[in-house]
Amino acid sequence: MRLKDKVAIVTGTGRGIGWTTAIELACEGADVAVTSIMEDKESIEKLAQEIRLLNRRAIPIICDVSDEDSVVAMVQEVVGSFGKIDILVNNAGIAGPVANVVDMDLAGWNKTLAVNLTGTMLCSREVLKQMIPDKSGAIINIASNVGRRGLAMRTPYVCSKWAQIGFTQTLAREVAKHNIRVNSVCPGAVAGERIKFFIGTRANSLGISYEEAYRQVEAEALLGRMVTPKEIAAAVVFLASDASSGITGQSLNVCGGTVFS
Repeated sequence: MRLKDKVAIVTGTGRGIGWTTAIELACEGADVAVTSIMEDKESIEKLAQEIRLLNRRAIPIICDVSDEDSVVAMVQEVVGSFGKIDILVNNAGIAGPVANVVDMDLAGWNKTLAVNLTGTMLCSREVLKQMIPDKSGAIINIASNVGRRGLAMRTPYVCSKWAQIGFTQTLAREVAKHNIRVNSVCPGAVAGERIKFFIGTRANSLGISYEEAYRQVEAEALLGRMVTPKEIAAAVVFLASDASSGITGQSLNVCGGTVFS
């Protein structure tokens, strides 16, 4: 087990990448705090139970990562329950508005940045207060390959992901002296329920069928398919483990060959 007796926090674990990552961390020996917003309460309670069935400790915590008090309380609960924090996975995020900038709603813009970017900062800040005295830790931010290339009609989301990559590089420089590594994973299109809405939006905007839009998204990747949540989780496990002990400040594309830088 690559993460035996490590303690991890994974935010945004109600479904998809977050859920799968929490399970994979537990399979590698980690105890896991799984967090999400109130509407995912039943889901994260079920996830915590599944982790316990793997003979690992788990606690579900309701947390709005864009709210400072909520994040502070969440980290305090994890430390109170597990005594330490070794790994933070900043996965919580929202898709944000789908609109051209000329039609952009300010509230939607602000909310997207608050969750995706400010949430990453707040969780990292509070966890670092535990990691720095311990002189050890790994922070993994779930960014996106659109944070490297842009995407029309997705400006708030794209900007938040570009910023997460910049945050990763900057924070890595700040905390390397404390033996803390900070990296990002940049997924491409991920198979699952969430992508269906955006394929539908693409189909409508281009005047094509859903099936054709789906094929276009798959064709953007050299592998000719979308990536899976488990493939993203595998990258997170690698970056959280000693196998990546020489890696920090990097953003790892897991996108099937959609981008190269």
